[in-house]
Amino acid sequence: MSALLAGCSTEAPSKTATAVEVLTVRVEPSAVTAVDELPGRVVAYRTAEIRPQVGGIIQRRLFEQGAAVSAGQVLFQISPAPFRADADTAKATVAKAAATYARARGQADRLKPLVEADAISRQSYDDAVAARDQAAAEVAEARATLRRRQIDLGFSRVTAPISGRIGATNVTEGALVAAADANPLATIQQIDRVYIDVRQPAEQYAALREKGAAGPVDILTSSGSLHPVKGRILFSGIAVDPTTGDALVRVEVANPGERLLPGMFVRARLPRAVIPAALTVPQQAVTRADDGAAQISVVDSQDRVHVRRVQLGPLSDGRYVIQSGLRKGEIVIVEGQDRVQSGTPVRQRSWVGRKAG
Repeated sequence: MSALLAGCSTEAPSKTATAVEVLTVRVEPSAVTAVDELPGRVVAYRTAEIRPQVGGIIQRRLFEQGAAVSAGQVLFQISPAPFRADADTAKATVAKAAATYARARGQADRLKPLVEADAISRQSYDDAVAARDQAAAEVAEARATLRRRQIDLGFSRVTAPISGRIGATNVTEGALVAAADANPLATIQQIDRVYIDVRQPAEQYAALREKGAAGPVDILTSSGSLHPVKGRILFSGIAVDPTTGDALVRVEVANPGERLLPGMFVRARLPRAVIPAALTVPQQAVTRADDGAAQISVVDSQDRVHVRRVQLGPLSDGRYVIQSGLRKGEIVIVEGQDRVQSGTPVRQRSWVGRKAG
């Protein structure tokens, strides 16, 4: 009996002295903006397909592929000789029509006093007036034709309609192009600002519109890094996709350094709601039970662990909002919960996480 009692007396201190070191935080309410992190695709702010408005032979390409171009910059020179010849012909036609009009007007002016003196018939004067008016119309028609030929001559210089970055050219010098060609000569995309097109469930989209979506939108690149400029929601979607139930949300964002390229997949954090006094815990403080339920490990005033099931809310900036199962001021294990279970004594150290944002 004495040996048994001695054995018990040596085991008891070892159990009470074995405390597992864990990192903990005290839960305090704070304002949280809940967000939906959704995939999106980058779309150019403006896109212009460069197409010829007249047909002819490409004489020169006046830009570097992939370079930045300005609105009005000449990109291609189509052979101008045929259009210049047409303009010269139209100019001669204008001169001819003007001479005819001058002669007809002079004839009408000479006949006017004669008809008033009954020296000639009224019919002769009316014919002269009609010839004068017809000559005037022919002058106007010739001038319109000249303007059109001059426009065609100007169209032989294919210019950039917008500023942006031009892609690869689809034609080379010597190629014959026409205004009805299916393929553009090149494409310009303005990407100093871009759109992010995001698909969001219709019910969340409706709630977003009701709240006005005043909050900025964080953009995460494909590598997971945060885009340096926040975007703003435009609410361009006006219909719901009947097959998926999603609505289009378009986000506009400045693109310094052209880090975001059209067609890239990114992730957008769309603001959903502001919770003024939310109880949050770091994401790694939440574990899963065998049935998949969320749970956290709470430390009581006696430094013992209690595993408790909780109901999770949205994830915001690496922290879960706890909707139920947690009270203000309680202490939660952030790191080390995998080494403890309910009733385990612990030794606490404060957990220092990364700053928000």
